[in-house]
Amino acid sequence: MAEQQNYKNHARWYPLVHFIILPLLLANLIWAISSVVSDPQTIRFQYLLLSVIVVLINVAARLQPLKAQDRLIRLEERLRYKDVLSPELAERASALRTGQIIALRFASDEELPALVSQVLDGKLKTPKEIKMAVKNWRPDYLRV
Repeated sequence: MAEQQNYKNHARWYPLVHFIILPLLLANLIWAISSVVSDPQTIRFQYLLLSVIVVLINVAARLQPLKAQDRLIRLEERLRYKDVLSPELAERASALRTGQIIALRFASDEELPALVSQVLDGKLKTPKEIKMAVKNWRPDYLRV
């Protein structure tokens, strides 16, 4: 296992996608745009359209599993809230937005009640604020 996960190093990079496929697709898209600008022929527009479609497919292929994973995290955390939070606070936590729930997953069981209260009281609003408030980081090494 690598170093202990924290706010500064918790972002997950998938090298094949982030450093190879995406740059190649963007370079291809830029080349297609410049090709259309320099010589606007029908076949060049078709190539540009195909390039845009491939970029969009890549984005969709990345976002769809993340959305499914967000739903699973939301379910896991709601079950955790029933174990860790008081019944009243767990009930109030149903008002949390998905992004807030996902950010709170990094909080240890000990600091979770206080952080949930702060989020519900409006003291912590964004996922970044929530993650930065976590003192005892609970790592998530399974995120795709």
